[in-house]
Amino acid sequence: MEPHKVIDLNLEEIAPKALWFNIVLVVAFALAYQLFREPLSFGFSLFGILYFFGGYALLIVLHELFHLIGFVVFGKVSISSLQYGLNLKLGIAYATSDRPVKNRATRAVLLLPFWMTAVLPTVIGFWIGDQVLVLLGAMLTAGAFGDFLMYRELRKEPNEAWILDDPKLPRLHVYSSYPPLDE
Repeated sequence: MEPHKVIDLNLEEIAPKALWFNIVLVVAFALAYQLFREPLSFGFSLFGILYFFGGYALLIVLHELFHLIGFVVFGKVSISSLQYGLNLKLGIAYATSDRPVKNRATRAVLLLPFWMTAVLPTVIGFWIGDQVLVLLGAMLTAGAFGDFLMYRELRKEPNEAWILDDPKLPRLHVYSSYPPLDE
């Protein structure tokens, strides 16, 4: 059975947009921190640099982990259907399931990492006065750019549609009924 629609992200096309989105968000979050919390301070230390890069790497891993959690919780797929890894050729991390998931659940799967690795760190950063955490939240918000684009396209499809995530590419296959699976 062929999908009735394929949602395909062209990484070469969206990468410049995502970069600008990232720059704008970092500046906006920095200004918000300046206005609402305390004046920005720029001090460089080995700890600060390690905190920033370690935090960024950890939040990227958690972003993908929350996709997997979303597949299990919202999509009701088995843990054995989950796949996680890095595509070094494309320069992306991925988390997917080899089982189809209803559209409404797929949209939740797409946005769960945004809430957990972008919004939550930003709120905590403002709350405890951690400038680095606020800026990491901005960067992870921009890191969800592709998820937002896919979410926007899935909103055009019925909630009852079945979505099968491509295991190799940033691509979603949309079916009107449960697709047969290659076993």
